[in-house]
Amino acid sequence: MATFKYCLDCNNLLYPREDKANRRLMFACRNCQYEEDADNFCVYRHEIIHQPSEQTMVLSDLSIDPTLPRANVTCPQCGYEEAVFFQSSSRRADAKMTLFYVCGDRMCGHRWVG
Repeated sequence: MATFKYCLDCNNLLYPREDKANRRLMFACRNCQYEEDADNFCVYRHEIIHQPSEQTMVLSDLSIDPTLPRANVTCPQCGYEEAVFFQSSSRRADAKMTLFYVCGDRMCGHRWVG
């Protein structure tokens, strides 16, 4: 079980730091000079990676956004003949250059990958 460590001087969170000269793991405060030896050598890292299609789900009204380019592409769901499109904003190395389309009909709002 992971627990948090706090600075004894200023009560801020301690972060893991490697002491390369002495080859040991430390926990150090980013606000003051406090540091202590690690009693547990496991460092946990929790990283959440969103798929580009998930990132667009939080945006509303993409179809009326004037900054997005438009294309004469037929929506596979409702047949509307215009869609806005954008490229994936993922900065991951394994991310492909993918175009995402959103139906131009505000009532439909269907999203698909082109």
